[in-house]
Amino acid sequence: MHVRALSYLKTVCSSIVNFSTSPAASFSSTALKMSNIKTIVISGPSGAGKSTLLHLLMKDYPTSFAFSVSHTTRKPRPGEVDGKDYHFVTHKEFEEMIQKKKFLENAMFSGNYYGTSKAAVEEIQKTGRICILDVEINGVKSIKTTGLNAKYIFVQPPSIEALEKRLRDRKTETEESLQKRLDTANEALDYSKQPSVYDHIIVNDKCDEAYQKLKEVVQEDIEKLK
Repeated sequence: MHVRALSYLKTVCSSIVNFSTSPAASFSSTALKMSNIKTIVISGPSGAGKSTLLHLLMKDYPTSFAFSVSHTTRKPRPGEVDGKDYHFVTHKEFEEMIQKKKFLENAMFSGNYYGTSKAAVEEIQKTGRICILDVEINGVKSIKTTGLNAKYIFVQPPSIEALEKRLRDRKTETEESLQKRLDTANEALDYSKQPSVYDHIIVNDKCDEAYQKLKEVVQEDIEKLK
């Protein structure tokens, strides 16, 4: 996802009400599957600290990483630019892309579609950078069916109690929305325990230590760009 759109879309993804059940695209012999540059798929509960870690990574390696530009059917907000903040398309166009299996993952929120296309990831790879996809649990499940050449990273809070405290300290949640986030977090934590789901799990207790671990995890990928 594009870096300027990351914060909003993370909120969108964590509040998804209807994840697409259409079969995701398969990569039998595409550039994405064959590329030597792995896409970084990073996931974790809201409040686990993904945004902070990714912000640090982008700051330290601005020429190595990039977020893809997502597609959406919602109307542009003031100042948003088509092709930069999002690819703005109609419902009909989006649904045609779903039928043609052009998305790695897609979802509907509040009546509008959002999705990450194969082409958007390919565009990042063409620039010689590593594409980062910040997705929730359903996005991970969908992408895993595609055969995308990716490295899967899960950012985990030190405990569900610590996560709850972080969310409460934000003072942005109602009790209802907080409980939904905690339910989603528990689901994500359970999924992360399944064998071979994630290549790396980073426990974000202390930010500096978690960031050091993230850098170690992606160092091999950065070296391949040289």
